[in-house]
Amino acid sequence: MKRIFLIGYMGSGKTTLGRAFARATGLEFIDLDWYIEERLHKSISILFAERGEDGFREQERKMLHEAGEFEDVVIACGGGTPCFFDNMEYMNRQGTTVFLDAHPEVLFRRLKIAKAKRPLLADKTDEELMEVIVNALQKRLPFYSQARLHFNAERLESYEQIDESVEKLKELINKNN
Repeated sequence: MKRIFLIGYMGSGKTTLGRAFARATGLEFIDLDWYIEERLHKSISILFAERGEDGFREQERKMLHEAGEFEDVVIACGGGTPCFFDNMEYMNRQGTTVFLDAHPEVLFRRLKIAKAKRPLLADKTDEELMEVIVNALQKRLPFYSQARLHFNAERLESYEQIDESVEKLKELINKNN
């Protein structure tokens, strides 16, 4: 029975690497945000608008605890998931937590391309986007650093790099379990 929780800031590659890793290892893949949307039949942005951040985070916690009971699964958590309630302790008890670490410049480059899909970032200038990334990382690193494993997630720009990263992540997890 395996449970692997991928954590890190948005744009760190949790979904990209998580999906590829799950496929390569025969595990089920769950993106926690997608799971929440499927279960509640509403988008994350609508849930935030209706319930506020506190209401969303409470629902996120419930869904994390639900998905965290599944076996043989890779769960890509939302960027803020580890930072609320007992979520980090819960994930560490339930399985292997992996912090996907990427330099702010790498995150900036990835998020700049995808910011139209991310409502919290859509209207930001480049300077504001970089400021948001740096400030959020500063606040979240104390939580992310509680992960059992740290993984450099800066090389996920091509299929070849993703495949290499999957192999490195397999080695890291096998060495530490």
